[in-house]
Order: sequence, then C-alpha cells, then structure tokens
Amino acid sequence: MAYTLDNLRTDIRNYTEVGSNVLSDSVLERLIKNAELKIHRAIDTDQSVFYATSNLIINNRYVTIPADLRFIRYVQLTNSDGEQFYLEQRDTSFIAEYYSTPGTSAVDIPKYYANWDEEFWVVAPTPDRTYDITLAYDKEPPTITTETGGTYLSNKYSDLLLYACLVNAYGYLKGPQDMLQYYQSQYNEAIESYAIEQIGQRRRDEYQDGEVRAQLNVKPPSSYK
Repeated sequence: MAYTLDNLRTDIRNYTEVGSNVLSDSVLERLIKNAELKIHRAIDTDQSVFYATSNLIINNRYVTIPADLRFIRYVQLTNSDGEQFYLEQRDTSFIAEYYSTPGTSAVDIPKYYANWDEEFWVVAPTPDRTYDITLAYDKEPPTITTETGGTYLSNKYSDLLLYACLVNAYGYLKGPQDMLQYYQSQYNEAIESYAIEQIGQRRRDEYQDGEVRAQLNVKPPSSYK
C-alpha cells in the first residue's frame, strides 16, 4: 500500500494508540522527516542520484555547490572539441600542495577536485578554458510531508517507512520498551531487505553477473549408507 501523509499519520496514531492531542500534526511531521532521513543515510539508493550541468570558467577554480547537494558522486568535464574528462577526487590539503599558487592565471586542464567548504567545490589546476560540467551527486531526499503525490519511499517501501516512523514515535512517547524493541526489529528486517534490493539486485545484471542462487546444503551420495 502506498502512503499519503494523511494515512501515514493515521496509521502511526492507530499503531501507538495515541491521539492527535499528543501526536499532533507538527510532532508527526518532524518524526516522519527524521525517519526519512535515517533511511536515506543508511542506504545508498539510485532514487537520490541527480545530475546537474554547469560550467568551469577560465581563471576561476571554484564552483558553487547545488543547494540540495549532500555529496558528489563524480565530475565529468567536456571541452569545446567534445572531449570528455573525469576528475579525480582529492582532499583540500592535496589540492593546496599540488597547486600552491591558486591566484595565478589559467594553466592547464583540471585533473582533480575537492570539497572546499559548504558553498564551493574546487578544481586544480585552474582551468585554462571554459568546460562544460556534468555533476552527478546525491541530493536532499523528497519528503512525504510536502510531496502530495508521495515519494519513492512512501509509494514503494511503505512498510519500511512505517516501521521507521513507529520507532521514532515510541522513542518520543518514552514507552513501552517491548513495543519499541519490536518495531526496531521490524525496521531492521525491512532496511536489510531494502538494502539487498537497492545496492544488490538493482546493481546486478543477470546476463553479466548470472542469476542469484541460494547455497544448497546437499549431502554427497557417498555419505548415504
């Protein structure tokens, strides 16, 4: 069953047997958002991947970070001749040592990039010309509290979302511990199956990787007497 915000709130109140006087809409909104973020941080999923295009400008080695960026997956550059280059990620200390004179004019094709601060990422060397950028990154996940059509999580993995919300709800209500432990175990099982699908099955190809087969514990014929 796909969840909308209204029926998710109803189920949380029904499962906990606590009404809206305690689990108000504003309280549930925060519990639901925290549950969504918890799931998003736990598993690397394809639904959070986003692609943006921009430009590297000659004599400027800094690029503005998209507002919804959580982390960069890769950076691809394309020059005016259509040639493509992939940058290698390094830390800022490497960038500072590799290219110690950032104030000088353009020198070469950028080879490396690093996360500079919360507003910019940086390349080295400083670009010698304008390059088109394709930036693949993880973005802020959408939340069911604002998406009227639901989200990838609420539409396809409603059980996982519900269990995560119930763990948060019982933690907020401070009891009973046996129910908190029960829903924590249900969440653990759901997040494990979610992980198997997202970073296992979705990233396998039956033709190249072969079918997934379970290990059979079969005795050899010689063992029978």
